[in-house]
Amino acid sequence: MKKKETHSTFYEYASLKELGDKQQELIQKAIDAASSAYAPYSQFYVGAAVMLENGTIIQGSNQENSAFPSGLCAERTAAFYANSQYPDTPIVALAVVARKDGKIVEKPVPPCGSCLQALLESEKRHQTTIEVILYGSSVIHRAANIEQFLPFGFTSLDLGGS
Repeated sequence: MKKKETHSTFYEYASLKELGDKQQELIQKAIDAASSAYAPYSQFYVGAAVMLENGTIIQGSNQENSAFPSGLCAERTAAFYANSQYPDTPIVALAVVARKDGKIVEKPVPPCGSCLQALLESEKRHQTTIEVILYGSSVIHRAANIEQFLPFGFTSLDLGGS
């Protein structure tokens, strides 16, 4: 038996002022996107914003449906729109914000497994990385890429079976 370890690296910030202008703008767009969320069942409003390599920012919000799991998360809403409208332009950054009871949640909320898998596919598709910024009212987390969340992600290499 061999022991193998994986490590994830995240950076923690206490305020927006510690981030760059582009990162702050992306977070603000994610906050704005949360306002368009359709969350009548969970009352958990999530906004996401992706920045493309060309500087374009695409927003997305969670869209719930009474026929669970027919809804869609904010992260995939934004990423799928970006990839469909700009298929040759990589996503380089993602910001995610959640609101509950009219307030931004204190602790940042990470993307779910399905969103991480879709974002990993986008990284592999464009052979680039996606910086992830998770905003909470008391703390901000940042990771350099999706692999920090999903070290054993399923990729096209796994389809070969070897």
